[in-house]
Amino acid sequence: MVISKDLKDLAPRFPLKNILFSEDLKKHLHIKIGGKADYLIFPRTYDELRDVISFFDNFNIPITIIGKGTNLIVKDGGIRGAVISLKYFNKINVIGNFVYAGAGASLIKTCKVAMDYSLTGLEFASGIPGTIGGAVFMNAGAYGGEIKDVLESIVVLDKDNNIKIRTKEELDFGYRKTNIEENKEIILEAKFKLEEGYKEEIKELTKKLTKARRSKQPLNYPSCGSVFKRPPNMFAGKLIQDSGLQGYRVGGAIVSTKHANFILNTGGATAKDYIAVIEHVKKTVKEKFNVDLELEVRIIGED
Repeated sequence: MVISKDLKDLAPRFPLKNILFSEDLKKHLHIKIGGKADYLIFPRTYDELRDVISFFDNFNIPITIIGKGTNLIVKDGGIRGAVISLKYFNKINVIGNFVYAGAGASLIKTCKVAMDYSLTGLEFASGIPGTIGGAVFMNAGAYGGEIKDVLESIVVLDKDNNIKIRTKEELDFGYRKTNIEENKEIILEAKFKLEEGYKEEIKELTKKLTKARRSKQPLNYPSCGSVFKRPPNMFAGKLIQDSGLQGYRVGGAIVSTKHANFILNTGGATAKDYIAVIEHVKKTVKEKFNVDLELEVRIIGED
């Protein structure tokens, strides 16, 4: 599949320096695991993104959208076709009580900007790594709060390559899920409605939650955060811990001894290692407690 010649036609609006060929994705993903992408593209504007999608659609080349990959495992065989990173869609603006953040903006940075403007409501997310796009996509949450609690609306690119606004009511929020993937839409920007507060109080709560996170979660090695969703009236980490799985290792992937719902890349782990640990954990918990653990992380790509 040779398309480099045709890409030159897009050069005026989509600089060739923003495309990488046969690029190793582990360099671009939080977990430092994953195979290669045939093409990795970094559009900087909505128009560039639409042009690029139209271009690859014309060649019937599949497209995958990524952010920082804090909740994503790419298999060792990589991803065929085009992978589009929204890392440059990272602007954050504040107007009154509303915070507007691009899909590629850091969630932690967005929380800090809200605090700088004395806006409260996002403190629960102040320690969650990843991007705004990923946080909205999976309805990220912690410490009793979820993205749906403060989201007003999002800007998306729909399956027909048109820019649309979706209200929170249209997103069918659930526990760590929305209908974004089902609708084949790409999140471009999120609008959050926050409340006026006192900066010092916001700062203190943020500090308290960050401290709690550091005390409970293993942050010394790359991970994807919580690997499994919380079963009804249970905690996945407790089930894994009570199954005696902390410290279970395959290659460089290991179940954390600090928080059992974290699987760490201690160095050189492959996706095959990581997935083998996941499957062993699921099998063991099923045998001991008759509970089917459901993945919170996404696994994509080819073996």
